[in-house]
Amino acid sequence: MRFTKDHEWVALDGDVATIGITAYAAEQLGDVVFVEVPEVGKAVKTGEGLAVVESVKAASDVYAPLSGEVIEGNGALGDAPETVNAEPETGGWFARVKVSDPLEYEALMDRAAYDAYLETL
Repeated sequence: MRFTKDHEWVALDGDVATIGITAYAAEQLGDVVFVEVPEVGKAVKTGEGLAVVESVKAASDVYAPLSGEVIEGNGALGDAPETVNAEPETGGWFARVKVSDPLEYEALMDRAAYDAYLETL
């Protein structure tokens, strides 16, 4: 699993990336009440908006940590947005993306680097 400074996580399996927000981000948002996941077929570029998450505190964009094409959105979040809080780094994922450049993954932070980054916040 790799991480961004915007608190997204990525798990890469071959050329398919599963993307969500970190436990830290979910905690900062508070209770998630709505999630908008991307449509299948949407082309995304690193840093572009991928999904939207709304909590009792705020609405936030979830940015694409990698470029590629959305092959699956986590539709279960529509009926159970609280999954993002309960399982932020597992079942609360937002999308699966067929990655166009797997080398982008290597540029992201590993868990140790992300944890060190959190210490600076």
